Amino acid sequence: MTTLVEIGPPLAVALVGLVLLGSAVAVLGGLGHGRNVLTAALRAGVQLALVALLLTAIVSSLAASLAFVVAMYAVATVTAGRRLVRSRCGLYCAIPIGAGTLPMVAGLLALGVVPAKGVAVVPIAGILIGGAMTATVMAGRRALTELRIRAGEVEAAQALGLSDRDAALMVCRPAASEALVPALDQTRTVGLVALPGAFVGTLLGGATPLEAGAVQVLILVGVVAVQAVAVVATVELIARGVLSRLAVTCVDNS
Repeated sequence: MTTLVEIGPPLAVALVGLVLLGSAVAVLGGLGHGRNVLTAALRAGVQLALVALLLTAIVSSLAASLAFVVAMYAVATVTAGRRLVRSRCGLYCAIPIGAGTLPMVAGLLALGVVPAKGVAVVPIAGILIGGAMTATVMAGRRALTELRIRAGEVEAAQALGLSDRDAALMVCRPAASEALVPALDQTRTVGLVALPGAFVGTLLGGATPLEAGAVQVLILVGVVAVQAVAVVATVELIARGVLSRLAVTCVDNS
């Protein structure tokens, strides 16, 4: 079967070189993520190896595949929560991540667009969950930062009669909406700037160009949809004080 890369010693050398290059540039450029590049690459290799072995064993069972999707959802929730807050408020990230992803996966299965097979459900659900997680983190970080540095504007809006929620939304919603830009740009330029992995992988798997294109379009518009839902839900939770960096705020609103 045709592959994109050749497995062997040259690949190992290339991977090590790329990781070291990324880490060195991060350090020398003052980005402060040199160590993170190394640990992220190591984790990616180990995790993908383990997941590959696990998927080989579970994709034949729909129930086991759905359980794996739930596990991905839980990991995404914890990861997003840790990126945004340092309290149990982070568990509320389950709302924006699941609000668009779970109904969409269920809908695609109900319509028969995605076959009820583990080999189809796991990758599509994983891509959607990952997209929702990314949007939640990006929107949440921007919203919380805006509220911190523009606290005076929020207080002024409140003094003029706006509710706490409306005053917060006025400040943080425009900044948080930028979390949609990467997905929108990828959708606009697909096939022109880059060929997405799902498209190439489906082609290499024996699908026709039409089938590969249909799969990729479904994924692209699906990611945009779940990210839009995630951004709206994240901003709403932050504006209401439910998702906050301050643990006391979380407790008072729960």
